[in-house]
Amino acid sequence: MSDQTLNKKRIAFLATDGFEQVELTKPWEAIQAAGAEVVLISPKDGKIQGMNHDEKADQFTVDQNVANVSAEDFDGLVLPGGVANPDTLRTCETSVSFIRDFFKQHKPVAAICHGPWTLIEADVVRGRRVTSWPSLKTDLKNAGAEWVDEECVCDEGLVTSRNPDDLPAFCDKAIEEFAEGKHAAQTV
Repeated sequence: MSDQTLNKKRIAFLATDGFEQVELTKPWEAIQAAGAEVVLISPKDGKIQGMNHDEKADQFTVDQNVANVSAEDFDGLVLPGGVANPDTLRTCETSVSFIRDFFKQHKPVAAICHGPWTLIEADVVRGRRVTSWPSLKTDLKNAGAEWVDEECVCDEGLVTSRNPDDLPAFCDKAIEEFAEGKHAAQTV
């Protein structure tokens, strides 16, 4: 029998072409198994391209365009990595606003690997303790974050991890935060 920790919760996954496939599929499966409805959001309609490092992987069908959704409709947000995915998302103002709104509404957000790049653009890392793929360390520090090299970091509802090896801890902590809900002390 599956765990129903997230029963009646809706969790958004924001991604576009170039996401690291396992960083979407593993959290998706874990969060869905915990009872949540998971929704793939993208600034692009149709299908988006997953990657296994630098090789094309599977394509995934987008459920809703980011232009047609609101953070109010969801209980949490997952930001998979991959290099091209967050680099594209951070240039899309609609995607950046969608991310920022989760913080304004004090809702949990989980970002892995290169995913925190979008958090810099949303200006939501200042004063927060985070981790990421090592190449983002300087960007995150310059944006005011305290960067640490740890498997999984949680700061007032913001869950971050470094790479696919951290997925078990990342998924567990994301589910815990999504189950908990709002974070009154979360800053914007």
